[in-house]
Amino acid sequence: MVESRPLAAVSTTSVDGTRRLAAALADLIRPGDLIVLCGDLGAGKTAFTQGLGAALGVEVPITSPTFTLANRYPGALTVHHLDVYRLVHIDEVADLGLHELVDDASVTVVEWGDAIAGALPGGFLEVRLLLGDRPDDRQVEFRTVGTEWADREPAVLAVASRATGE
Repeated sequence: MVESRPLAAVSTTSVDGTRRLAAALADLIRPGDLIVLCGDLGAGKTAFTQGLGAALGVEVPITSPTFTLANRYPGALTVHHLDVYRLVHIDEVADLGLHELVDDASVTVVEWGDAIAGALPGGFLEVRLLLGDRPDDRQVEFRTVGTEWADREPAVLAVASRATGE
């Protein structure tokens, strides 16, 4: 069993706030990182990816890959953006080429990735986005899984603590 550690939770009150939170996290990203986004439908997984991608130098609009399953966005670091919501069987992960996408020249972001956690290569940062009381309120929780993010846990906590002043 892979070790999982809850780190922090923070609230955002707008789509832009969710994007800014992701952008602040971009400074911690290393080539080969895997980020798993999970949570409520419509909670801001794609908005989070947009903020992260923009901070990583992606200049084209990032859109939800729900129907294409995977999008590739070049930037200072290539962003692979996957949505596994429509996958029926865990075996379909192999068809996506996920293991090949997680490489030393990119970051891979997987929406609904908790559904395929057992098939993910290595450790990752899990970002859980939950709907709040008001239409644009979101609760964003960070958790590390495995050891790949262990040395960055204090920095993730710092990003979360700065974000509380949104």
